[in-house]
Amino acid sequence: MNKARRKEIDAVIQDLESAKERLESIRDEEQDYFDNMPESFQYAEKGEAAEEAINNLDYAIDQIDEVIENAEQAKG
Repeated sequence: MNKARRKEIDAVIQDLESAKERLESIRDEEQDYFDNMPESFQYAEKGEAAEEAINNLDYAIDQIDEVIENAEQAKG
């Protein structure tokens, strides 16, 4: 792989890392929201929706990590 393509991959990785940070921030806010709910709400529809959102965000973050790792490997 030539230097120009490696630089392009680096730029994409930076964008992915930025997106990951934004998702982590949103996930953390949702986790705080859930943690500060009264316990009765945590086990109700709103709490379940918050937990599902947190789980989905964690999954998305993990997938971004995997994409970054694969992109790094592609550079050689």
